[in-house]
Amino acid sequence: MEGDGLKAGDRLPSERELSARLNVGRSSVREALRALELVGLIETRRGEGTFVKRFYENGLVQLIAAFLLQDEKTKQDLLQVKMLLERNILSLLLGKTKEQLLPLSELLSSNETSLLLFHQAFFKQAVELTDNHLLYRIWLIVSEYAATFSYKAEVPLEDITSYKNIYRAIENKDMEQMMHCYEEASKVILLHM
Repeated sequence: MEGDGLKAGDRLPSERELSARLNVGRSSVREALRALELVGLIETRRGEGTFVKRFYENGLVQLIAAFLLQDEKTKQDLLQVKMLLERNILSLLLGKTKEQLLPLSELLSSNETSLLLFHQAFFKQAVELTDNHLLYRIWLIVSEYAATFSYKAEVPLEDITSYKNIYRAIENKDMEQMMHCYEEASKVILLHM
């Protein structure tokens, strides 16, 4: 299938074709497809066929996270990776023009009420602005794993000054100030994990 270049939304070949191509019985193909559907990697639409789903749209991350993130060291490692990705995402934005940064600027007037959700939205917009699809996919997966942590409490969004300062530093191409503001914003997030 990898050689076919299938991606989210693409239709899978029929059971008969898969059986012939993989040199296995149709019942084996049927069972494999059921397992893939069970974990949310594919979906069957009556009368249309079987289609590949987006990896991050299913519950697979939550399912795997329950096993992978059982010990504190793994959780800390994941948070460290997430922060490294976010720092590098911000660094890549230093090369963008004000016009290119406009969607991030508009997000600063968001009506989001949760700090944790705002942080996620801010960095989702930031990574989209890098126009690096691989970085986007890696960040998204790491963020989804981090989102499975149980937070101490829901944190109301009272002040986004740190994020405004991050944006201002990006606009001014000030790497040092941007990193300082990111550290300030991250401290608040980490306090609630």
